[in-house]
Amino acid sequence: MGRLFGTDGVRGVANEGLTAELALGLSVAAAHVLGDAGAFEGHRPIAVVGRDPRASGEFLEAAVIAGLASAGVDVLRVGVLPTPAVAYLTGALGADFGVMLSASHNAMPDNGIKFLARGGHKLDDAIEDAIEAHYARYGVGDENWQRPTGEAVGRVRSYNEGFDRYVAHLIGVLPNRLDGIRVVIDGAHGAAARVAPEAFARAGAEVVHTLGTEPTGLNINDGVGSTHLDKLRAAMKEYQADLGIALDGDADRCLAADPEGNEVDGDQIIAILALAMKEAGTLRRNTAVATVMSNLGFKQAMRREGIEVVETSVGDRYVLEAMKAEGYALGGEQSGHVILLDHATTGDGTLTGLMLGARLAATRKPLAELAAVMTRLPQVLINVKGVDRTRVNASEELTQAVKEAETELGDTGRVLLRPSGTEPLVRVMVEAADPEQAKAVAERLAEAVRTHLG
Repeated sequence: MGRLFGTDGVRGVANEGLTAELALGLSVAAAHVLGDAGAFEGHRPIAVVGRDPRASGEFLEAAVIAGLASAGVDVLRVGVLPTPAVAYLTGALGADFGVMLSASHNAMPDNGIKFLARGGHKLDDAIEDAIEAHYARYGVGDENWQRPTGEAVGRVRSYNEGFDRYVAHLIGVLPNRLDGIRVVIDGAHGAAARVAPEAFARAGAEVVHTLGTEPTGLNINDGVGSTHLDKLRAAMKEYQADLGIALDGDADRCLAADPEGNEVDGDQIIAILALAMKEAGTLRRNTAVATVMSNLGFKQAMRREGIEVVETSVGDRYVLEAMKAEGYALGGEQSGHVILLDHATTGDGTLTGLMLGARLAATRKPLAELAAVMTRLPQVLINVKGVDRTRVNASEELTQAVKEAETELGDTGRVLLRPSGTEPLVRVMVEAADPEQAKAVAERLAEAVRTHLG
C-alpha cells in the first residue's frame, strides 16, 4: 500500500479510491492515535466532525462517525461548515481532534478526509504515519484491537451551535466594521455558501449579490469559486461593488476582484494585510511568510515598505510550519491560502475576505489602489513532462543554464526550477519585467530540462 496521506489529508474519487471502508478504518486508527491523550487524561476522547456539501460527504461522514464511536470517541457533528470552522471549533470546544470531509477545490466526484490535532492544527508527518501504520496493522475487519462495549462506546450528537459560534468568532476578531462596503460573494457552492454571506452581513457590509451559494451536493466548484473567477469578474462589473471575493470548496482560501473585474491574488491580499498589520502593530517581527512561487513583485513591494519576507516550499502546510516555529502572524500563498495565525490555525477564506473588507472600510480607498502597493511581474510557467524530476539539482548542465538565465534577467526577474511532488514533471517558472523576455527564457530552460533530464 502506498502512502495514503498527501499534502492535505487523504483524497480520492469517492466510493472508488476513497471508500466507506477506508473512511471507517482510518477513523478507527485516528481514534487510537489522536484519542490517546484524552484517555490518558481520564476522559472519553471527543472529536468534531464536519464536511463540505458534496453528496459523497453524506455516506463518508456516516462511516467516519461510525468508526470513531466504535472506538470509544464521542462525536460532535457540526454538519456543513468550512475547514477553518472545524479547526476553530476543535480548539474552542476543547476536543481531542477534528475531522473534515472535503476535497477543497477538486471537482465533485472527489472527496477527502483531513484530521486535525488538538487545538485545530494540521497533523505533522509523524502523526499521519502513525495513523497509517495503525490502519495497515488492524484494517477494518481485524479483531485484534479491544473494542469498547456497553457504556464505553462513543456517543454522537449534533452540535448545531457551531455555525453561529464560528460566525461570531469571525466578527469578533475584525479590527473594525464593514459599514458602507458593498460586496459580491462567490461561495463555490461549497462549505461557506451560508457562512460567508451571513458573516459579511453581520459585519455591516451590504451583500449586493451572491453566486455559488446554492449547493446541491453535485455542483461544488462547478464553474464558480476561486478556480473559476469569470462569473465573479462579470458580477463586479455589473454591480460595481467595492469588493468581490471567491472562496473554494472548503473555504480555506480566498481570491478577490475589484469593481473593474480585475483579479486580486493571494500575493496582493497578503501585501495589503501586511501593511494594515504593520500600521496596527500586529505584524509580529515585521515579517510576512510566502512561498518560493510568490511573485517577485510581492517581495520587491515588501522590501520597499520595510517588511521582511521569509520564503518556504510550496504548500500552505510549510507556510504554517514556518509561522508557528518563529512566531510570525501573517503568511500565505499566491493561490489565496492566507493564514492569520492570531485568529486561525489554518487558511480561512471568509476571514481573509472580511479583513480585506475591513481595510477598505478603514481607509476608504478603492481595492485597486490598495492592491497597487505591488506590481505583479509577468510570470511564465511551463510544466515539462516525461523527465527524471529527481535529477533537477544534480544536473550540472541545468545549473549552468539557470545561472546564465539569472545573469540575463539580473535584478528585474528570477528563475525557479522545481520538481513536482506528485507527477513525473519539472516546473519551470520565469518572471521578468518584459513578458516576451520571460517567455523566451522559460522556453529555453524548458528545452534544457528536456535535453538533460529526458
